[in-house]
Amino acid sequence: MTALDDIDLSALLAGDKRTWDRFVAAAAPLIHAVARRVVSTHGLSAEEAGDAAQDVFVRLCANERRLMKSYDRSRASLATWLAVIARSCAVDHLRRRRQPTAALDDVPETAVAIEDRHVEKLSIPPGLLTERQALVLTLLYDREMEVADAAALLRVDAQTVRSTHHKAMLRLREHFRVSA
Repeated sequence: MTALDDIDLSALLAGDKRTWDRFVAAAAPLIHAVARRVVSTHGLSAEEAGDAAQDVFVRLCANERRLMKSYDRSRASLATWLAVIARSCAVDHLRRRRQPTAALDDVPETAVAIEDRHVEKLSIPPGLLTERQALVLTLLYDREMEVADAAALLRVDAQTVRSTHHKAMLRLREHFRVSA
């Protein structure tokens, strides 16, 4: 087994097949370990880790080894650089991985039904909110309007509604934090 430090980088970057094979043999344990660590934190299988590790090697070869050519010995060892690349590729692999989905029509209604509970309405002390803040909260929460619809009704910009909502929520949080 060849150590990563023994790899002739100039031959590797030139595309020498034997050097690439030695590089893969030397780098694979490190790349697989990093990919396995990243993937396992999401409860995924060793097979997913293998796929993520494969993505690393594909990325290293892509565009005439452009990524490999970006390696700078003065900034990090090859092992450290590969570990960073492997972690990045594994995270990208997880992001691209699509979670299995089902059509909403195929899911039983009881699985997605939201319980209809009568929630006690929050009692806001008079004078805590401005009239505009109270109105915005009523439109957004009681009438379940979208921000754009509330803005059109009030004849203001949507950002004004968002800002008013934010300020009202800050006042409510502060008031109820002190009360608690």
